[in-house]
Amino acid sequence: MVEFTLPKNSRVTQGTRWPAPPHAHNLREYRVYRWNPDDTQNPRIDTYHVDLDDCGPMVLDALIWIKNKVDPTLTFRRSCREGVCGSCAMNIDGTNTLACTKDMKDIKGAVAIYPLPHMPVVKDLVPDLTQFYAQQASIKPWLQTESVTPEKEWKQSHEDRLKLDGLYECILCACCSTSCPSYWWNSDRYLGPAVLLQAYRWIIDSRDEAAGERLDDLEDPFRLYRCHTIMNCAKACPKGLNPALAISEIKKLMVERKA
Repeated sequence: MVEFTLPKNSRVTQGTRWPAPPHAHNLREYRVYRWNPDDTQNPRIDTYHVDLDDCGPMVLDALIWIKNKVDPTLTFRRSCREGVCGSCAMNIDGTNTLACTKDMKDIKGAVAIYPLPHMPVVKDLVPDLTQFYAQQASIKPWLQTESVTPEKEWKQSHEDRLKLDGLYECILCACCSTSCPSYWWNSDRYLGPAVLLQAYRWIIDSRDEAAGERLDDLEDPFRLYRCHTIMNCAKACPKGLNPALAISEIKKLMVERKA
């Protein structure tokens, strides 16, 4: 019998409304998703008031301000603060992006922050990316060669190096994959935009000698062909990359090698 009810602890409730800092005049309201696996409570939305005169301009600056000055239990990932590591990927104002590069001025009204969608949550704004990283490892993201290893380095022409532009810049933040409906429903088998973009990066690398094997591994109804080119991935990518284009190029290579 089909049960059309929400699973346990899935209904988000209203959480704590923290008081505004005294004597602050330039405030910004933040509504942040909170969930602690160590208790039996439902997820909640806590409301904070950030003193913009005592805080940096980015959303990550505000989260750090909240953690340092209001609520030390707030949990989130962050590292480089320069849009390089991908650690602080989250859903901000309805869009998957990096908190360290999202300027508060680009958001109107209260700032709503949730973890990346359709991923298991470890705690608060921290998603469980175990499966995402395992899929990345499955495409063998390193040079595979059979030729004798050169004494210094594998050489590559300038033209071949340019083919990697728009691919190597991926920081594996998972913003694109978690914005993809096909990945939401088939993440156990569909590799998703980020991993397929990485796969294409190695397939077309002139120094790699395993393109055929790489294409063989992707020749599957689910691993590659769940992409329906709705372009959510390209819209969500904080680095301005286009995973959908990379996926279409892989599909083209699949057709060409059968011709």
